[in-house]
Amino acid sequence: MRTLGARTPGSALNAAAFLGPMRVPFLALVPACVLLGVACAALRGPIAWGDALLALLGGLAAHIAVNALNEWDDFRSGVDLRTERTPFSGGSGTLPAHPEASRVALGIALAALLVTAAVGLRFLLRWGWGLLPLGLLGLLTIVLYTRWLTRSPLLCLLAPGLGFGPCMVMGTDYALTGSYSAAAGVASLVPFFLVSNLLLLNQFPDVAADAAAGRRHLIIAHGMEAGVRVYGLFLAGAYLSLAAGVGLGVLPWPALLGLLTAPLAFAAWQGARRHHANAPALIPAMGQNVLINLATPALVALGIFLGR
Repeated sequence: MRTLGARTPGSALNAAAFLGPMRVPFLALVPACVLLGVACAALRGPIAWGDALLALLGGLAAHIAVNALNEWDDFRSGVDLRTERTPFSGGSGTLPAHPEASRVALGIALAALLVTAAVGLRFLLRWGWGLLPLGLLGLLTIVLYTRWLTRSPLLCLLAPGLGFGPCMVMGTDYALTGSYSAAAGVASLVPFFLVSNLLLLNQFPDVAADAAAGRRHLIIAHGMEAGVRVYGLFLAGAYLSLAAGVGLGVLPWPALLGLLTAPLAFAAWQGARRHHANAPALIPAMGQNVLINLATPALVALGIFLGR
């Protein structure tokens, strides 16, 4: 998203104030992960599509909440003013261009957090307390991520994957069926590894700004070379967990459609290995990384639907 100019008309400013902190283009990850949870639920019976849409609403609200909180906190801490912004990292640029919109961003975050909690409460009232641990984990991740979890290399690495993997995939499966399943547990490992990698790769251009703000994620703590190694291991983890799930009979064999993105993943890893210290040269790998995150869960979900 491009940085907005200082003389943006009032109507455009209003749109930017609301849409910018949400990072709308990046919300496409939610439908892919929720669809994977729906597909796992479909292995056990018919889908209540109204509940599926409600789960999608909760997932979108959760992602909006963490995005808006991140924008608000990065603006307040000054990270936004130091960041080398790319099409895939560094925030939307809305608040540095329009400081008066910072309260709007915080309001959006709090409202989205309430929607997320309300959706979770609705399913708790229907199915009982089994969903509560995942729900609390998701809410805590949203609230704690930018200000606290980014101070821990391990927690910062794992939190995004937990939010979009177990919390979203297993949570959707439970919301639709009232119980957990091995299929959703295994399938959730695909976005767990990939989404953790999505944030990891996006941290390379921001490393100097993040360090100045007191953050201590993996790359700051252990260096860029270590970040590239972990990135490659997590890519392997995503595809190996999928293959293992099919090999063990937990997922139907057409779920292997998710392996179609493996060549793109290899290209992204090669780009990260060669250009991790050069933000402009890293942009193609970051774009490939986004495509991997969107396409792989969707392909796995399609395979599960075909194989049920």
